[in-house]
Amino acid sequence: MTVTDFPASNAKAMTQHDNGSPDSQLQEGGLIPGGEGQPAYVLHRPRALAIPVLIAVPHAGREYPLSLVNRMRHPGEAAPRLEDRYVDLVARQVADATGATLLVANAPRAMIDLNRSPEDVDWDMITGPRTGFVRSRLAAGRRSRSGLGLVPRRLPGLGELWRQPLPSADLAKRIDQVHAPYHLALSHTLEALRDKWGGALLLDVHSMPPLGPKTGEGAAVDFVIGDRFGASCESNLVSTALDHFDAHGVRAAHNRPYAGGYVLDRHGAPARGISAMQLEICRATYLDRHLREPGDGVEPVGTILAALVRRLAEEVAKGASGFAQAAE
Repeated sequence: MTVTDFPASNAKAMTQHDNGSPDSQLQEGGLIPGGEGQPAYVLHRPRALAIPVLIAVPHAGREYPLSLVNRMRHPGEAAPRLEDRYVDLVARQVADATGATLLVANAPRAMIDLNRSPEDVDWDMITGPRTGFVRSRLAAGRRSRSGLGLVPRRLPGLGELWRQPLPSADLAKRIDQVHAPYHLALSHTLEALRDKWGGALLLDVHSMPPLGPKTGEGAAVDFVIGDRFGASCESNLVSTALDHFDAHGVRAAHNRPYAGGYVLDRHGAPARGISAMQLEICRATYLDRHLREPGDGVEPVGTILAALVRRLAEEVAKGASGFAQAAE
């Protein structure tokens, strides 16, 4: 359900079944609290794991339980601004074209941010007992203080997002039913890809607002590749991505202004044959002029990124033999 449309849901809490294709399998996992059985994520997994790439979309979830919407001060404005609006449509096109595995969160970022540590909590917005939570002053850092921690608290121009504090029991439920199973699915899938291919790449797909004018000297980029300044991804994969965008006449940047977050920190492990790369896509490239609904750019952006994923998959496969020899 979206913030403007609330159909009843009869999805099961945890299912695994065919997706109408003999070559792929659909797995639904986790549960959205208050979502009447709506799964927290959907994993589209080709049976043959055709290429060593997992595309993940953590911030495009649009399933808003009424209980969540009723707590929000400005749901019609806040929810779309928190979302990586419809970037899952681009990711689905890329996965369909390349055979990549695809993990898409249904749970919205307004409920819980899957690119934040479970420790990154603004405890000033939480009420009730705090036993059982891992608390770290280091983890609850700049993001949490700015209002964009594990549970977003405020946005510029809108201020506070919630009508009342969040009970700690509700926070625990969001972590246990959404955050934990999503990251477990991500980890297990990457390991399965690595075990088959000798190496694996996570492409963590996000969207960003326009960073500035698109024409003239110093025109803003349309894509940003993040690799935690080299810590989460093999350097040759980043070079391949930047070269790909340059060859297609597309403006791209490296780690500026987005270097990646918790997802890359947790899952990127080049020494173990698992690389993780964040990809930010400018919303103006694929949404309408209001940046609210899918536009004509979804298909051409998907085409460029499908070609990128094929190149990256080839690089991972080529490098896997070297990793296997080094690990022996």
